[in-house]
Amino acid sequence: MILSDGKVELVRRHNKVVYQDGNRLVKVFNEQKPGSDVFNEALNDARVSEAGGRVPKVLEVSQIKDGEWEGSWALALKFIPGSTLEELIQQDKSNLEEYLEMFVQLQINIQTADAPLLNRQKDKLRRMINGCKTIDPTVRYDLQMRLDGLKGGTKVCHGDFVASNVIIPDDGSSPYVCDWAHVTAGVPEVDAAQTYLLLQVKHPERADMYLDMYSKMSDTPKQLIFHWVPVVAAAELARGRQKREKFLRNQVESVFNDV
Repeated sequence: MILSDGKVELVRRHNKVVYQDGNRLVKVFNEQKPGSDVFNEALNDARVSEAGGRVPKVLEVSQIKDGEWEGSWALALKFIPGSTLEELIQQDKSNLEEYLEMFVQLQINIQTADAPLLNRQKDKLRRMINGCKTIDPTVRYDLQMRLDGLKGGTKVCHGDFVASNVIIPDDGSSPYVCDWAHVTAGVPEVDAAQTYLLLQVKHPERADMYLDMYSKMSDTPKQLIFHWVPVVAAAELARGRQKREKFLRNQVESVFNDV
């Protein structure tokens, strides 16, 4: 893959840079990112799209051929002109409730689709928690026991469903959802627990409003969502979220509150 001189940097994070390059959105990963992970994200996009999800089309997966990113793996997607839902919220906070209702309904719609060929939510959470040796082994055991009670669902669960991953197109068409690297086939209330946790970290003023809406609109008891918060918090710790470590550890240790 060759990046043009006219590329525009949109986002820079610890493991990737995202560019708009003409009609492409190109995610360029650092040298630590294995090609298998990038191909897996492209495969996830394809499977979610086949399940009926509105996903930016995958154009290419390859290594960058020259420049500062030479040799790094990159994923090119069709660029969707528009704004993220997060940008719209920041520009018009007076309509937060309306935007959140749109956000929750979109998540519920996604979770109605079946995609049994995706990685299994339960298996992924188990691997991540087992691999997080910074969590006390007694706590890990209780988390694993909780996971043992998780039914093996096949619904599409985004795994990182936040407003910055929802694109509202300029042409007025239906929203797109991006960043499917963590998608699994699983149980919707676990996915809701993940979103609730991320909101608690990034936008705590929205978290309870989201939980109220999701519970009512999906007819899901809040207790069922809270039940999975320690598990998804442990998975977040396994990703090395150092800036959020204290908060996440408190959430993980709350597993004992039910004992």
